[in-house]
Amino acid sequence: MSENKRIIAVFTGNRAEYGLQFPILKAIAEHPRLDYRLIVSGAHLDDNFGRTLDEIRNDGFEIHAEVKIDMAEDTLYATAQAIGTGVLSMSQALDRIKPDMLVVYADRFEGFAAVIAGTQMNVPTAHIEGGDITEGGALDDSVRHAMTKLSHLHFTTNQQASNRVMAMGEEPWRVHTVGFPAIDLIQDGNYATSQEVEKTLSLDLKHPIVLFTQHSVTTEFNQASTQVAPSLEAMKRLASDGAQVILTYPNNDAGGRHIISALETFSAENPNNIQLHRSLGRYLYHGVLALARDASVRVACVGNSSSGIKETPAFGCPTVDVGSRQAGRLRGVNVLNADYDANNIYDNVRKCFNDKAFRADCRTGQNPYGLGDAGKKIADILADVPLNQNLIRKGMTLIGEAKNGWFR
Repeated sequence: MSENKRIIAVFTGNRAEYGLQFPILKAIAEHPRLDYRLIVSGAHLDDNFGRTLDEIRNDGFEIHAEVKIDMAEDTLYATAQAIGTGVLSMSQALDRIKPDMLVVYADRFEGFAAVIAGTQMNVPTAHIEGGDITEGGALDDSVRHAMTKLSHLHFTTNQQASNRVMAMGEEPWRVHTVGFPAIDLIQDGNYATSQEVEKTLSLDLKHPIVLFTQHSVTTEFNQASTQVAPSLEAMKRLASDGAQVILTYPNNDAGGRHIISALETFSAENPNNIQLHRSLGRYLYHGVLALARDASVRVACVGNSSSGIKETPAFGCPTVDVGSRQAGRLRGVNVLNADYDANNIYDNVRKCFNDKAFRADCRTGQNPYGLGDAGKKIADILADVPLNQNLIRKGMTLIGEAKNGWFR
């Protein structure tokens, strides 16, 4: 490493987030004026959620710090405690690494802890995917917007999100519309082939395939078991029809362990056409979604993961978004909405399989997140932005004048 390279600390707290950050890490690692320091935390270090350190190392990245965030129980109290331990652990890692900048993704409590630690230590912090809306009862919006106000640079996935960030009073020069980083991987074709998917998951591509992930709604975490039950009933009916159902674990939000317990019981009781995985990994996960590009293969993404909204359009994969968790998200024509109702979920998945016109629309519809080259754009900005007090000292663009009441 040459002495004049900027040191960019990149924080990741779970497998899905890491998959989205891969193009950014890769672009930073390849940039002639940047060097990365990867900090892993959260579910990456938790065996209950498919410890994923090996996946990161297999991608060729060095892990420079493991930040333990204690999540002893499956409650919101434990989440609040975890944020506190995360701030403590993250501050220690940053003090040791002493990066020039910190990059944090999205809206999770682990990232919130990282942003608090970084900004309170005057580390210029870049936040990715600010300005999005998920009105569905999760804590995501509050956390995401708080992270936006703490951070110094903003990399958004779409212009609507950029507009919202600026509407929060952020100075326009700090806001960059770069697109969705996962699109970089998809454009590069960096995912499993249909033959690899077929062999690894023992699938028959002549029969329909369901890729299912359902997370808890954190403001309703005590209803997680109840909310996943209709989805599993629909999966049982689809499997009985001959569909091949791939279940994956949720993330480690409050309520996640209740969903895992339901998935394990369901999988054990219904072995035919149903398989359960802690994590498919990004390479295989995208490979399953990519099957939808072949008009002869019937595949549907089902559940309430943000990937069902933001990644599936790039593959033309039909999606059934269950419940309220992703309400308000910008979405493509490939997304159908279903209530927590087994019949409603079942009927929508059947539409994904059998409605040829809808499937054709999915394959040809515009991807609202498909700008491309997000990783390179982010790396270039990280290399060029002046590291000075102007970056650290945040301004507020909203004047707050009073005229017949308050107005913006």
